Amino acid sequence: MKISYNWLKQFLQTDWDATKTGELLTDLGLEVEGIETKESIKGSLQGIVVGKVLTCIQHPNADRLKITTVDLGYGEPVQIVCGAPNVAAGQKVPVATIGTTLYDDKGEGFKIKKGKIRGEESHGMICAEDELGLGKGHDGILVLDEAIEVGKPAAEVFNIEIDQVFEIGLTPNRSDAMSHFGVARDLKAGLIQKDLKLELISPSVSDFHVDERVLRFDVEVDDKELCPRYCGIAITDIEVKDSPEWIQNRLKSIGLTPKNNIVDITNYVLHELGQPLHAFDAQKIKGNKILVKTLEEGTKFKTLDEVERILSAEDIMICDADSNPLCIGGVFGGYKSGVTENTTSIFLESAYFNPVSVRKTAKRHALNTDASFRFERGIDINMTEYALKRAALLIEEYAGGKLSSDISDFYPEKIEDFQVFLSYENANRLIGQEIPRETIKNILASLEIKINSETEGGLGLTIPSYRTDVQREADIIEEILRVYGYNNIEFSHKLNTSISFDSNKETKIENIVANQLSSLGFNETMANSLTKPAYTNLSENINEEANVEILNPLSNDLKVLRQSLLFSGLESVAYNINRKNSSLQFYEFGKTYHKYNEKYQEDKHLTLFVTGNRSKDSWKTVSNPSDFFYTKGIINSVLSRLGIDKVKSSPTKQDIFSEGISFGLGKIKLVEFGVVKTSILKEFGVKQEVLFADFNWDTILKLSGNKKIKVTELQKFPAVKRDLALLLDTKTEFKEVYNLAFQSEKKVLKEVDLFDVYEGDNLPEGKKSYAVSFLLQDESKTLADKQIDKIMQKLQQTFEKNLNAVLR
Repeated sequence: MKISYNWLKQFLQTDWDATKTGELLTDLGLEVEGIETKESIKGSLQGIVVGKVLTCIQHPNADRLKITTVDLGYGEPVQIVCGAPNVAAGQKVPVATIGTTLYDDKGEGFKIKKGKIRGEESHGMICAEDELGLGKGHDGILVLDEAIEVGKPAAEVFNIEIDQVFEIGLTPNRSDAMSHFGVARDLKAGLIQKDLKLELISPSVSDFHVDERVLRFDVEVDDKELCPRYCGIAITDIEVKDSPEWIQNRLKSIGLTPKNNIVDITNYVLHELGQPLHAFDAQKIKGNKILVKTLEEGTKFKTLDEVERILSAEDIMICDADSNPLCIGGVFGGYKSGVTENTTSIFLESAYFNPVSVRKTAKRHALNTDASFRFERGIDINMTEYALKRAALLIEEYAGGKLSSDISDFYPEKIEDFQVFLSYENANRLIGQEIPRETIKNILASLEIKINSETEGGLGLTIPSYRTDVQREADIIEEILRVYGYNNIEFSHKLNTSISFDSNKETKIENIVANQLSSLGFNETMANSLTKPAYTNLSENINEEANVEILNPLSNDLKVLRQSLLFSGLESVAYNINRKNSSLQFYEFGKTYHKYNEKYQEDKHLTLFVTGNRSKDSWKTVSNPSDFFYTKGIINSVLSRLGIDKVKSSPTKQDIFSEGISFGLGKIKLVEFGVVKTSILKEFGVKQEVLFADFNWDTILKLSGNKKIKVTELQKFPAVKRDLALLLDTKTEFKEVYNLAFQSEKKVLKEVDLFDVYEGDNLPEGKKSYAVSFLLQDESKTLADKQIDKIMQKLQQTFEKNLNAVLR
């Protein structure tokens, strides 16, 4: 939120330095994230002076140029070549001197230099209105009043305003500070603690009176819960034109673009007092009646941005007598009912809408306006009529309008101020220090919190309506503390602490696996648990009815809690690939959320994502893509590290994989693993193979940690390695070779590895070749050649008998 310091000074006449004020606002809880200098005109007309044209003759080499001599008020007159048709001797004109920087309408600057134009020297530039940023006119140079002194800086002639603008990171609870008046109110309380008692000057509306009652609008509100208060007034005989310069400067300082006097005044009062307003073209309101109601689901409505929106039956709508929608209440105006240059009479609205309803509507239609920002957080309901009068008087003064009706004020049930009791004992306990009771009373008074009663133990208080966030004793204590100053609370120089010992088994196991995966080149990710509802359509195994929906989602992309870690992980994969980082190894510990028969369930998972090459490309290494078996090895190493052995694999039933397997112990599933379907990858714009593993972490935690570590002596006798090239049926798996080998030779056979598979030319149909290595080692002696040959012959015969293997 942007706050202009010059604007702020309209309410508090202070000469404090902006930096010092920013520090105080931060101490008060209105954190100033930055202070920016703003100029009403870019460059503040520095280097522009008033000159007098002494002579003006035709340029000898150009029909449209003239040579002038101009007195700048110091030294000798200078020669300037000028192309304006209206330049003439005797004029007072603005002159950009050598070295001056002028800015175009995009804010880009160019420097005035000494030069020659068609052979004639030019020592400056006589400027037009648009070249100075004073307007849009470019028909000729700007001719000034003859009474202005030659040599006077143009900044003094045009009253250039330089402002300091605070960027305040406003927390959602501080709805009372969503305006310049609200910030000034807080600043006043802070300055009192600095022994500076300043008067808070509020805009006067004492001149408000109805000129003539010629245009009446009836107001009818269907649901007082959706709209507890609605005020409006008719104003006639207005002239839509540009706003006065001072209003434009105020709006520009906080980043708003002026449009016309009516729109600018409503925006001005919004940022001045925090009350959103809306002006309707009165001639476009049928039946001279305002209906505040909801419309049927699916009703179409075109908003000011010329977008046709489909309304919800919960949207608050402002309608005419025929129930034609004019505006989305508290959010956005309608295309057909807005003020145009032809508008001559308006109905000015000032209302209080239900914050929850406005928030839902704004999110539903993806509209974030200055009005909805305030209504969502809760405005001051007692400011409604006052802000309406303030805006009406400004329109009367700067648009020539006449107040043509009494104020319509629907306010059936007045909202009472909160009553809170403050205990001195609780205040001292929470603050950690005893603050003098008189100081507490003074702070409460500076915050406009009334003291109704006082006892030895505490104070009975009435909270003003604009402090919607102060409803409990703890809130009062927080208010006292922030105004008193957190930095003024004493603290001990002695720090007492205890050493915590985390004996949580789950955390230990998680750290063990995380360290192992990190050492293997994996990076840990942490994705948002909120995700898109549409992801449930990518898999039949994910039930849309099991989605856990958010009541007030930030957007449609963050509307439900995830049922799978796959899709949020693929978002991270796609993000990296799009930034030329295509070799990825990710792991994530996270939860999935499900709703079954009105009951909610959370499941913990560990997921792995592998894609691209195993290592970074280099001139020394051959490209080695990650594949199914590489990732399978990673999974086996994780399970083995946790003491989970003898797992069996079976085909997976998950439809997210084009090919995949499931690891388990009996009927207990531990891991689902495979290659993600191309159709799913396409949804994320991923064009390369991605391998995904999903560990059922809750189950794994129950099974892990029971592995006993065995320590064995290093072998004294050498190992021997032998190879066999076996011709096998294509349906034969390596697992069968592996198991038969250990069944045949249990004593000295230590390892069996598959190091080559060949399927292709020169092999019989239906056959493949396995190159298998066998590691033999006797723990008591060195193996002899005869013993080795006997073992290998036995293995060969076993394969020939059971697998119909043929030695190649």
